[in-house]
Amino acid sequence: MIAPRKRNTPRARKDGGGRREYSSPPCYLHEFEAHPAASCVPNVGIKRIYDPPHPADGFRVLVDRLWPRGIKKDNAAFDVWIRELAPSTELRKWFHRDPARWDEFRKRYRHELLARAPDVEALRQRAREQRLTLIYAARDPKVNNAAVLEEIIRTG
Repeated sequence: MIAPRKRNTPRARKDGGGRREYSSPPCYLHEFEAHPAASCVPNVGIKRIYDPPHPADGFRVLVDRLWPRGIKKDNAAFDVWIRELAPSTELRKWFHRDPARWDEFRKRYRHELLARAPDVEALRQRAREQRLTLIYAARDPKVNNAAVLEEIIRTG
């Protein structure tokens, strides 16, 4: 019985040189292909509207229901304003930046966003295609509706 030949095993060259060749050249094409998991991960972040815009922000979406104080509409740097994704007026007034209500606010806001699932999915798809930055006006960078929306877009 003949043993099967192993792939990529060195063999001597016919010219008698000291170098060895492999039966097939190594293939590096997989290094140039896009990783399938990388295209599925949404590229999303949040930023205050009062911070200067940067080209790395990508597509900028204002996600507040009210117009930010002190910002002129001519100078506002965002691509689209989606008021419908902001918390309802009742929820916003109930929360009123109270850190003690943060967990309950997140729960209630997530529940409100279930009714806007197609809009959230559209943002998630946009974040898979290009950088997405959610713009907000709140003072606290961790306790605001954009932080909750970012989490939802990332986790699905």
